[in-house]
Amino acid sequence: MSEVIVLGRLTSPFAIKGWFKLHPFGDDPESWQAMPQWWVSPESGAPLDAWQQLTLEALTPHGKGWIVKFQEISDRTAAEAYRGWYVGAPRSALPEPEADEFYWGDLVGCRVETPKGEVLGVVIELISAGAHDVLVVRNDKKTHLIPFVRAYVPTVDLNERRIVADWSPEW
Repeated sequence: MSEVIVLGRLTSPFAIKGWFKLHPFGDDPESWQAMPQWWVSPESGAPLDAWQQLTLEALTPHGKGWIVKFQEISDRTAAEAYRGWYVGAPRSALPEPEADEFYWGDLVGCRVETPKGEVLGVVIELISAGAHDVLVVRNDKKTHLIPFVRAYVPTVDLNERRIVADWSPEW
């Protein structure tokens, strides 16, 4: 499992006082307010020591999304330098997920197979598709887009780094 759990992305500056639009990856960012320090990086796979810490000043819902403000960033020009940066946190700074909840970063790299044991590939990323998240599973021949809902994904075993998906290798 990764040292830093990627939680979302700063998509673009918002207004002129250093705010950002925030795109959370499958999690309610309101719970992140408990973290006074947020970690940001231009690379999602960077080691922990490459992530920059910023002090949370405010986080608020805005329309259908979220906006966030950090104490260290006071204007739009400074915010432009962080456009597209990832938001993450060391696992030790995060609460343990509830039963049947997972951090996206823990799912990336898991082997995905059918109930019969046929390997579909490895999770390379997740996509937020509105109604539900989607596992992007790739093997050397094909990419599968599997809805991350119990009807299609009945089993996730993080200890074994294995996901069972009720999905045909032909789809």
